[in-house]
Amino acid sequence: MSELTLTVMRLGFLAVLWLFVIVAVQVIRSDLFGTRVTQRGSRRESGRQQQAAARQAAAPPQQRQQAAGGRQRRNAPTKLVVTEGTLTGTTVALQGQTITLGRAHDSTIVLDDDYASSRHARIYPDRDGQWIVEDLGSTNGTYLDRTRLTTPTPIGPGAPIRIGKTVIELRK
Repeated sequence: MSELTLTVMRLGFLAVLWLFVIVAVQVIRSDLFGTRVTQRGSRRESGRQQQAAARQAAAPPQQRQQAAGGRQRRNAPTKLVVTEGTLTGTTVALQGQTITLGRAHDSTIVLDDDYASSRHARIYPDRDGQWIVEDLGSTNGTYLDRTRLTTPTPIGPGAPIRIGKTVIELRK
């Protein structure tokens, strides 16, 4: 082999070695210090949401029901509450969007739990306005009333959803 080929191979091997060292340091750092919590959205977006909510509140009741798609039910849950675990007391308003749960920093609720996967579960509304919980192929499973979920399952208000040491409930 020529000298140039050997030099290129040595530099390539050195680059791969340094890449491995950097990734190993990042993994150790995230294990020691946990995940970084960042504030979601910007002030501009929250201002737009407040303006839209004010316009909807000023609309006649028939228009409000149509804007909600007729999905509002009388006893429908309005919030998701963490009742056990490191995030006890955390509340998320249910506004018809999908809520993701896991250790990943871009999850709606970031779980600092050794038994949670990075993308552990999601909670979303179906067409009838009922909320569904789905396990996203997690290692340790998602439990609804002590039953391990294998398929997307409807959840009612007050039913405990357990992910590792964290328990979550839908409430009115």
